[in-house]
Amino acid sequence: MKKNIIITGTSRGIGYEMVPILTDAGHNILALSRNEVPVSGLDISNCTCFSCDITSKTDIKKVSAFVTEQWGGKVDVLINNSGTLENKPFATMKLEEFKEVYEVNVFGLVAITKEVIPFMTKSGHVVNISSMGGIQGSVKFPGLSAYSSSKGAVITLTELLAEEYKETGPSFNALALGAVQTEMLAEAFPGYKAPLDAKQMAQYISEFALHGNAYYNGKVLQVSNSTP
Repeated sequence: MKKNIIITGTSRGIGYEMVPILTDAGHNILALSRNEVPVSGLDISNCTCFSCDITSKTDIKKVSAFVTEQWGGKVDVLINNSGTLENKPFATMKLEEFKEVYEVNVFGLVAITKEVIPFMTKSGHVVNISSMGGIQGSVKFPGLSAYSSSKGAVITLTELLAEEYKETGPSFNALALGAVQTEMLAEAFPGYKAPLDAKQMAQYISEFALHGNAYYNGKVLQVSNSTP
């Protein structure tokens, strides 16, 4: 069955790779990122993309307007994939830099989720992309105090929202990803080679987004065959 799917953070990496996977499967995609050019170049008929900064109230309102006008007010899946990473020692990281990570990874995710939930039903599925770094007891890495703690916040938020919406829907699940070979990883850890590439992880997330809520709600799945 064709679904209406919103994906954030689609200009590169995993988000970019999810777009053709899900459009090829026949679904309607709204691809959101600050830079819409990469997805625009794909020229896919069942994909709409426009520039959207999830930390901007004005940009967020463009999403609800689109859903109302083009999709008849119905969203089946929201994949909160947007994220930013700052690899810097805590002692030298400015408070503003710490806040910037949270603005995207936590508050931006909250803003887009609040905007989209009214368009979702009991069968809807919100997938929040977290990180193994946010898992309590997992191996931690110096320099990722802002990133990993923000991803921990996303995990707890997912559990709480699943509880709040368990009667009406949608379902909420989080995927805590291990290392994936993306541009963001390469920028943060030059020279590190991850066991999975962005397309492989995009395939997994796409399948989970479509079907995972039949099996899970309020769960955090650790998607990693390595440390990190």
